[in-house]
Amino acid sequence: MKALVYQGPGKKALEERPMPEISDPTDAIVKVSRTTICGTDLHILKGDVATCKPGRILGHEGVGIVEATGPGVTAFKKGDHVLISCISSCGKCEYCRRGIYSHCTTGGWILGNEIDGTQAEYVRIPHADTSLYPVPAGADEEALVMLSDILPTGFECGVLNGKVEPGDTVAIVGAGPIGLAALLTAQFFSPGEIVMIDLIDNRLEVAKRFGATTTVNSANGKAVETIMKMTGGRGVDVAIEAVGVPATFILCQDIVAPGGTIANIGVHGTKVDLHLETLWSRNISITTRLVDTVTTPMLLKTVRSKKIDPKLLITHRFKLAEMLKAYDTFSDAAKTNSLKVIIEV
Repeated sequence: MKALVYQGPGKKALEERPMPEISDPTDAIVKVSRTTICGTDLHILKGDVATCKPGRILGHEGVGIVEATGPGVTAFKKGDHVLISCISSCGKCEYCRRGIYSHCTTGGWILGNEIDGTQAEYVRIPHADTSLYPVPAGADEEALVMLSDILPTGFECGVLNGKVEPGDTVAIVGAGPIGLAALLTAQFFSPGEIVMIDLIDNRLEVAKRFGATTTVNSANGKAVETIMKMTGGRGVDVAIEAVGVPATFILCQDIVAPGGTIANIGVHGTKVDLHLETLWSRNISITTRLVDTVTTPMLLKTVRSKKIDPKLLITHRFKLAEMLKAYDTFSDAAKTNSLKVIIEV
């Protein structure tokens, strides 16, 4: 089968690989029909994710058809149409029982990281009963790919961890796919203002269409001054970091109001300064999280009811044979205006 393989920092290739096989009774083999590329895949390619070793098939998002199941799988059978969760969970360990599926002792974020992932024709899914979701009849496959990772990530790590409440002023730093997912789902809680901050005008224009009340281009270095002026010197109630670089995390520290929350979503590959000398007395909460996908069933319902339309995030479409071109397009968003790319397998 064809698969996109990580070959070490800065290196990737489309290769022929053996078909995956059932190795545990709770495994399923899924024939992937659509997948995508995540910003986390770009972090892997930069060498930021030490757990991902050269030779790994990348990807942790997708939809497909069950090809085979192990004898321990009871919820799915060959031919079932399924959504693949980016998080594999046994449902039984201490962390899973606490709803922290991302730290499942035999799962978590392993797809495209510690085991082969979804940017291939077939993928092995551990703990299939609790790591796959049935696709509703008539559902749009492309929209559902957005439910594998970015929608629950934006919602759980940004909106829920940020404790967004009605009337809040929310700033989302980073108008890429994850930031836009946070923007879409923050509106569940009717914040008074949602300010989107980014360096790329096109992404800010998209954010405006998606419901941002204000946009700020931070390229001139005056984002903090602009935000503080907008809020009467107070700052924002919730600052969501959706990039994963030191400058954006510091920006969040500079604009958060007393009593506010900084919710980190970004994958950080280098150290970040924490300015406790200015934050210690301001009742600030700082949260971190790896998505648990506990909200995936709820988000499936909101998509089915058309409360949100995640397909709006899709800007480009490719075939699996065009994966290298898809990566080039996705990684050069400033020139290509890309958000999410869909890969048809």
